Amino acid sequence: MAVADQLIIRRLGLQPYEPTWRRMQAFTDQRDADTPDEIWQLQHEPVFTQGQAGKEEHLLNPGDIPVVQVDRGGQVTYHGPGQAMVYLLIDLRRKKLGVRDLVSIMEQGVVDLLADYDIEAYAKPDAPGVYVNNAKIASLGLRVRRGCSFHGLALNLNMDLTPFLRINPCGYAGMAMTQLVELAPEFDSQQAQDALVDHLVAKIGYTAQTITTSLD
Repeated sequence: MAVADQLIIRRLGLQPYEPTWRRMQAFTDQRDADTPDEIWQLQHEPVFTQGQAGKEEHLLNPGDIPVVQVDRGGQVTYHGPGQAMVYLLIDLRRKKLGVRDLVSIMEQGVVDLLADYDIEAYAKPDAPGVYVNNAKIASLGLRVRRGCSFHGLALNLNMDLTPFLRINPCGYAGMAMTQLVELAPEFDSQQAQDALVDHLVAKIGYTAQTITTSLD
């Protein structure tokens, strides 16, 4: 089977942000043409991440939550328990995908997941992410190095949203945030995370999957 058809899915649970980011960088730097793509499915301990375009004035009052300057695109956002992180470590050239293609796949994957719960969601061409009733439910941020992507998307499931009030989310003052529990109170968190990955896998196109709970 061609390596382009193979995928490793890592279900990693709750992880600190910075070591996970460093592992993504190292994986991307060390991979070669025979390295299968990977999708990392996890949640993070509380952290603000400031993207390459990030401006200091969008950090209003970070307080006791650490701020990490990172190499993805975009501005500042918050990650914490109850938010699904999906990191896409994909050889874009091998999959014949452009960056915009992958952004559209992420957006549509979230839209399709929410449709499973009869929630109408949409993307905005001028503000990457996914929205419901003009409130943001998912954020996107990517980095591409040597034709390979890392970072990915964050979907709010059932989390404390108040840290978003300490920043201008994604650089937008007063942006309303929402989450799946407010729209579908009976949802199952693990089922939703798995279904989101399934939507993404189908759109990117893999025929063989290996699932693990380890980074080793």
